Amino acid sequence: MKKGIHPENYRLVVFKDMSNNEQIITRSTAPARETIEVDGVTYPVVKLEISSSSHPFYTGKMKLVDTAGRVDKFMNKYAKHFDKKKI
Repeated sequence: MKKGIHPENYRLVVFKDMSNNEQIITRSTAPARETIEVDGVTYPVVKLEISSSSHPFYTGKMKLVDTAGRVDKFMNKYAKHFDKKKI
């Protein structure tokens, strides 16, 4: 590592997902105004609105849009309006 370009204030920080109260303890330089006690140890806390434990994409609750099916449905519905030579 190059000297003088990396932050010096790495410390253990709790990232707390506010939607499901999931807590992740990791090293970070993120600024924090509040503290939280976890297992008898006080850490700075950074509050998150959403994380991988609550995001619909990562939890499998995301609805996928079938755009190919929509295009096929449109083409079938309006096929008689299109000139066959142009398609």
